[in-house]
Amino acid sequence: MTSETQDTIAITRSYYDSADADNFYFHVWGGEDIHIGVYEGGEADIAAASRRSIELMASRLPHLCESSRVLDLGAGYGGAARYLARTAGCHVTALNISATENARTFAMCEAAGLSLRITVTEGSFEDIPAPAGSFDVVWSQDALLHSGRKERIFREVVRVLKPGGDFIFTDPMESGTGSSEDLKPVLDRIHLSSLGSFRGYESVARKAGLETAGLVDLTPHLIRHYAQVRDELQAKRTALSGLISAGYIERMLTGLDHWVSAGERGALAWGILHFRKPLY
Repeated sequence: MTSETQDTIAITRSYYDSADADNFYFHVWGGEDIHIGVYEGGEADIAAASRRSIELMASRLPHLCESSRVLDLGAGYGGAARYLARTAGCHVTALNISATENARTFAMCEAAGLSLRITVTEGSFEDIPAPAGSFDVVWSQDALLHSGRKERIFREVVRVLKPGGDFIFTDPMESGTGSSEDLKPVLDRIHLSSLGSFRGYESVARKAGLETAGLVDLTPHLIRHYAQVRDELQAKRTALSGLISAGYIERMLTGLDHWVSAGERGALAWGILHFRKPLY
């Protein structure tokens, strides 16, 4: 592991472990689900939109059942893990780098009566702490962007998937048609030099030995989501003054503006990417 990779992992862990980030994602971004949502009409409910993106992904996995084992990479507060465990009865390993988020996940799973079906594990998805062939499905929502080693992640996913297993995820990506000037403020904020892309992920998947099961472009929802989160934060900033520092709120509002602007200028993409490990 290079020093740059170690630094990126340390920065990511430190950020999500901070009280400011924890309270922002829990009280503003959705609490249960801290990823991009799929919106209907003039909807302004972040939590409902976020749950809808889980439902849309899960609809592509009709074979999930009680015997299925699922790995959620970058599981956040475990909203997807609880949804899958509750609706399909499967066992989910919620892998996440943040001890702070993992503590909330564990408590929420206990409260939901799902602790026997969900294992909360601290770790990096660049080095998945699981034996080969452990999972029927590897799932992730808007987490892979934090790694600059996408090929490493895909190799790890292929290693832990059973033959015929599914790798399904969403991720904020580059559109491939935007300018570097539009992307720079976004990349600077997440301390990386690039994002993935639909074409890039397909290429990485193919090299790792995965087949494409389907791609769903949902880019307009990325723009809508970041704008909705920005507006929600602005509306709640006074009420949140005792939980989130003023400096963090200002930086976050600026960062959210960068995401919205880059999206509106056609520099970003978002959607569902679904790959499958061949049976043989």
